[in-house]
Amino acid sequence: MSALRRFILTVGAVGVGVAAAGALIIGLGHVIFTSEMAETGDVLDLQPLAARSVVYARDGSVLAVWHAEEDRVPVTLARVPPHVVRAVLDAEDDRFFDHGAIDLRALARALVVNVESGGVSEGGSTITQQLVKVTLLNARQDVNRKIQEAALAFRLEGRMSKQEILERYLNTVYFGNGAYGLQAAAERYFASDVDQLTLGQATLLASLIRDPVGADPFRHPAAAHDRRNVVADRMHDLGHMTDEQRTQVKAETLPQPPPEDPARASDYFTEHVKQVLLADTRLGATLQERTAALFKGGLSIHTTLDPLDQRTAEESVATNLPDTGGQFNAAVVSVDPTTGAVRALVGGPDFVQSKFNLATDGPGRQTGSSFKTFTLIAALEQGFSPSDSIAGYSPCSIPNPGGTPNPWTPSNVEGSAGGVLSLTDATVQSVNCAYARLVKIVGPDKVVEVAKRMGITNPLAPNLAITLGSETVTPLQMASAYGTLAADGVRHTPYFIDRVADREGKDLFSNAPKGERVLPADTARVATQILTQVVQRGTGRAAGLPNWQVAGKTGSTDNNTNAWFVGFTPTLATAVWMGSPDGDVPMRNVGGITVFGGTYPARIWHDYMTAALADVQPVGFPEPESYPGGSEYLSVPNEKSTSRDSGADRGPRLAVPETVPQSPLQEAPVQNVPIPQFTIPTLPQFTIPPIPTLPPFTIPERPERPSRD
Repeated sequence: MSALRRFILTVGAVGVGVAAAGALIIGLGHVIFTSEMAETGDVLDLQPLAARSVVYARDGSVLAVWHAEEDRVPVTLARVPPHVVRAVLDAEDDRFFDHGAIDLRALARALVVNVESGGVSEGGSTITQQLVKVTLLNARQDVNRKIQEAALAFRLEGRMSKQEILERYLNTVYFGNGAYGLQAAAERYFASDVDQLTLGQATLLASLIRDPVGADPFRHPAAAHDRRNVVADRMHDLGHMTDEQRTQVKAETLPQPPPEDPARASDYFTEHVKQVLLADTRLGATLQERTAALFKGGLSIHTTLDPLDQRTAEESVATNLPDTGGQFNAAVVSVDPTTGAVRALVGGPDFVQSKFNLATDGPGRQTGSSFKTFTLIAALEQGFSPSDSIAGYSPCSIPNPGGTPNPWTPSNVEGSAGGVLSLTDATVQSVNCAYARLVKIVGPDKVVEVAKRMGITNPLAPNLAITLGSETVTPLQMASAYGTLAADGVRHTPYFIDRVADREGKDLFSNAPKGERVLPADTARVATQILTQVVQRGTGRAAGLPNWQVAGKTGSTDNNTNAWFVGFTPTLATAVWMGSPDGDVPMRNVGGITVFGGTYPARIWHDYMTAALADVQPVGFPEPESYPGGSEYLSVPNEKSTSRDSGADRGPRLAVPETVPQSPLQEAPVQNVPIPQFTIPTLPQFTIPPIPTLPPFTIPERPERPSRD
């Protein structure tokens, strides 16, 4: 085809195209939108842009970023540097501030280029038209849709200023790799904020708007390089880039894909936060509304997580847990007992491989002897004293309530062999038979009631075996319940979220749970004093901390399938569980030992708490002000004393109403008869006769030996 013929055809096409566009817009636009507006209302009511939500730790660091299909961080036009704005305008609509809603000159130029190329290589849409297309219309390409686009662009420019339209556009346009808007693109490609972008970086981002997939610098670097250079040439031709700047921009290397960000153990925490918010009606009445708010609402979610505590908890598990090929894992939950704020949570070894949170999800695991604490408190509330006597002989046979023919026959496993012990020593040595007899007396229903008051939310069956931890509970609930003791009997519901703010920074809601007194202060203090001895001289010695008073309780279940240590200081309550995620698997010969609560769980607890409290001034537990029996019941027995004689000098006892068996091997029937009081008869006085005086004795002098020389 000759140049003249091509020119004539091009001019004709341009004329026809421009005339047709004008006629269509003027003639059909009103008809189309009159009918469409009657059905859909005012389509120019632009909805707020979808924006990412950000999850923050207690110190303000970012834990997670949540978004739907559009990852966006809206920014004001004032935050965008002029050279960045200029790069976008030169690439997409250099006369934006000089024309109206449509640019007839650009349309003519596009027609010429497209006719000459024999295809569609250049578009003539203005930024206003592009905004209308991506915001108000679908991606369908036909004459009717183009007319709607132009007509809406006219109306949009009648409602919004050029600056407002440009700001909306810069926050809407797609830059590839899931980044919508300039700020998200700056982060994705350059790990930078929009106001820190260089001229070369701005040129690359502007070049992506036309073809964010085909010119992707991560997947198609050659195409990205060529497209960026085209935009650099155009900026130079328009007088917005010098020769030196163009040379420098073209010489810049393309950004590299960021390294994969492996999921951390703290993802168990953020996932739990997500589920809590999706269930919170303060974000919306329906799940759909709450989902939209969470993934499109631009929320700022400030959590209770302490990054240092979290890192320490993860390291303590990794350091102490023996390598079992993933067969056995540990979970950790740490709570501020004065508020209920969750400071650290380890829900498993690898969130990528297993999303199940061992610390919070499901019904939990059997707690073993760590549940004895609730029986202890039930007994204290019924007037029993720490020095009251109880039989700990094993094996023991306890009749079930309701006339069940087969008695309950637990045995002593974790603690000592038994004997007649004080309530304190039965707790310190974790004597099962002593607590089996005690729960029969105080009533399993009372144990359930105490556990519920203190923070156990799972359903609990009031059976005798509950005192030995037959019911399933999560580590989160155990940490919370023991935190009630640390808070002097005031329960604080555990929470993960301090406050949630909208995209404007205004608080939508905050969590400041008020504590509820559920135990008398002295009852909590007496129980705490007893539990401190578990760590000082009992089954929890491995959890002891220098300079801190520590209270806690070990727990192990039948066949060593679950092991616990739950303990607290006045400022932090922490539960550690160890077991198999797959179910009740015996933990024997794990790292060369049989696992009890006083082994790996207590060591994990010790290492975590040592680091978590390193910069905290030690404080002690408050002493009981008044308690039946007086302070002598709280004296710590000499560590050399045995379970049979400890507490013998603490004054009169209110004996636990149960007869003492004839021998450790013969269980006597349980009767509601108190042990009779008795006194030790006074021994007769006697004197030792004097030792007779021996005559003086002298060693005779040794004769002098002759010399060998």
